[in-house]
Amino acid sequence: MDFSEHDISHFREKGISPEKVEQQIEIFKRGNIVVNIREAATVKNGILAFSEEQKKQLTELYESRKDDLNLLKFVPASGAATRMFKAFYNLLKEFDPENDDLDEYIDQKNEQSLEVFFNRIKDLPFYGEVKERAAKANPGYEDMPQDRQQYLFVKYMLEEDGLNLGDQPKGLVPFHKYEDHLASAFEEHLVEAIDYAASGKKVRIHFTVAKEHREKFEDEARQVVPRLEQETGYKFEISYSYQDPKTDTVAVTRENEAFRDENGQIFFRPGGHGALIQNLNEQDADLIFIKNIDNVVIPKNRELMASYKKMLGGKLLQLQEKVFRYLEQLERGASEDKLQEMAAFLQKELNAGLSVNFEDLNEKEKPSVIKKLLNRPLRVCGMVKNEGEPGGGPFWVTHKNGEISLQIVESAQIDHENYQQSKIANEATHFNPVDIVCSTKDYHGGIFYLDTYVDEDTSFIANKTKDGKELKALELPGLWNGGMARWNTIFVEVPVETFNPVKTVADLLKSSHQVQ
Repeated sequence: MDFSEHDISHFREKGISPEKVEQQIEIFKRGNIVVNIREAATVKNGILAFSEEQKKQLTELYESRKDDLNLLKFVPASGAATRMFKAFYNLLKEFDPENDDLDEYIDQKNEQSLEVFFNRIKDLPFYGEVKERAAKANPGYEDMPQDRQQYLFVKYMLEEDGLNLGDQPKGLVPFHKYEDHLASAFEEHLVEAIDYAASGKKVRIHFTVAKEHREKFEDEARQVVPRLEQETGYKFEISYSYQDPKTDTVAVTRENEAFRDENGQIFFRPGGHGALIQNLNEQDADLIFIKNIDNVVIPKNRELMASYKKMLGGKLLQLQEKVFRYLEQLERGASEDKLQEMAAFLQKELNAGLSVNFEDLNEKEKPSVIKKLLNRPLRVCGMVKNEGEPGGGPFWVTHKNGEISLQIVESAQIDHENYQQSKIANEATHFNPVDIVCSTKDYHGGIFYLDTYVDEDTSFIANKTKDGKELKALELPGLWNGGMARWNTIFVEVPVETFNPVKTVADLLKSSHQVQ
């Protein structure tokens, strides 16, 4: 494709080469590559379920080691809250409080979140603050018809002269109401990190944020951290990073030509959460806990959540200790019996696929193959029973080279038009809640180059719009699926009570987010 000097200058500003842009355009022409799922991972077939005694042992192992480790909690938090309030933005545009009936509007839209929201509006954590602003700006608010009151409540919840929640990063939306204050998701992540990610009296937590939102997060930290440090006795080290512009991806037209904006400039979009693999790679820690910004718990569930986090951490330490010991033995030279022991460990405990001709390899080739499979980033992923949440799930996957491995697979990566693939997808019993503890360091203490372990074929093409025009966007391999496809991966069952995502504002009305 021919690019103008202006185009190339634009690429250079973003740190992207013309060759990279051409490669991305070729992906659009190629289309999505579906994942070949072999079978759903289930308990006793790819997902571990621990007894109370096993859980106790793993937790004790973690507790005994954590104060000697450099721990970090990593929270992808760059999302805006806009999607939480999508149905309410539509209401402000479409509903006329002077002439329309709200119940009829809700029936017409068949939008369950609206019905839940208005039925239990007083249980919202920020109900009092929004109502106060609406009443102050609208004399006689209390005497207005209910439809008018509710319309104004939505307006002052979202717009600039109210709480302006729709323009906030999701992490700064008030999620929980306590007797003396409202707590954002950001604050709740700090609090819960004390319970499982503290080393000594220090808590390190890293947020990936949008560049334009960093100042807001820092303002929140200045408000919250001194109070929490005084109340708990722990010290917080908070760091931030942005998605690198070099990971932005080119958008194309339906004809797979580079999409140009209204100024004639080639348009790039953020490459999705898969771009954050580089942010993760920049963190220096022995163990890293990964959890999404919108998944936090209320106090009564905190102990349960933390106990399972510690269990996952203990399982990682248990496996890592064995991996490192084997790698050190390989450096000294291992007997045939020891190589067979390592091969069995890889297959039975690390779910790593050995090639079908492994037994035919000679005495020099076997150690090399085993070392390559052992010496990889390691992750232990919590899995909850599937209760209808959208998103990825655990599957056994057959790769192009014939190897089989455990992967987190998004629904969009599955060929649902293929009867057999669709049948396997429907047999999934568990769901990926993004509850991960991982280690990105090798047995010498160096940090793995994580790009090496990405499956580039799992990038995903999505249909979007810009300035009212249709375009196709490219999302990089997801952080916890294709972005970690070549990691050593273990799945462990955790209770659904540890997973409390907030996808719409109505989710804040669930019992799992009601403090009182």
